[in-house]
Amino acid sequence: MLKSNHYGKICLLISFATLIFSSCVVTKKSVYFNDLPDSSKARSIIPADFKEPVIQPDDILSVTIQTIDPSTTLAVNQVSAMPAVGASSASPTGQQVITGFLVDKEGNIAMPMLGNIKLLGLTTYQARLRIQELASKYFKEPTVQVRFANYKITVIGEVAKPATYTVPNEKVTLLDAIGLAGDLTIYGKRENVLLVRDSEDKKEFVRFDLNSSDIFKSPYFYLKQNDVIYVEPGKGKVAATNAARTQTLTIIGSLLSVIIVALSRF
Repeated sequence: MLKSNHYGKICLLISFATLIFSSCVVTKKSVYFNDLPDSSKARSIIPADFKEPVIQPDDILSVTIQTIDPSTTLAVNQVSAMPAVGASSASPTGQQVITGFLVDKEGNIAMPMLGNIKLLGLTTYQARLRIQELASKYFKEPTVQVRFANYKITVIGEVAKPATYTVPNEKVTLLDAIGLAGDLTIYGKRENVLLVRDSEDKKEFVRFDLNSSDIFKSPYFYLKQNDVIYVEPGKGKVAATNAARTQTLTIIGSLLSVIIVALSRF
């Protein structure tokens, strides 16, 4: 009897230790940047360099030319509105109407009075200087503003709000995109987040480990327009799905059994 009780205590102790260990492992995998020391001492990380995005075909540019007399630039600032599926940080669903100048396949935009302007491969700062130079032929000391009107990032998979997001600025990070999507769900694999990027005539695939602070050093940490982020589901999601399916089949089987028994009595 004593020997049996001794073995029972050992088994209970092993089970308890296993439960604690597995809980610690799950918690560690759910915490971002868990390689950083848990102390009040600050730690510095030199992030990757930010490279300004360049203008590509099918981009939509918001271009505004201003002068002392706003009425003189009304004609040149007239742009067409076009629907675009996307979202802002305020609303992750629905259809937006974007106003701006479409970059054609040759990399040009067509502006009233100024004509076709080649902007392919330029940053918005360089595009502003080029348009300002052309506008100076028609207006006195014009001020030009250029920005992307459809700078969109897509976040799909195990996030709270998967969608295509149109962001208001060009300096967008991986964490910004995840924040827009409402963070990863409990089932998302933080150690294997996939980035898909169009790069000229090919696609690039990059994987991130959100448990590591090394992502700040990655040259892909800053996103580009049309990037797609995919969060893969973990084994927990598969297990939960299978459990729910098994429970449903069990309930259906029980109901069928009751029905068969009821019919057999008539």
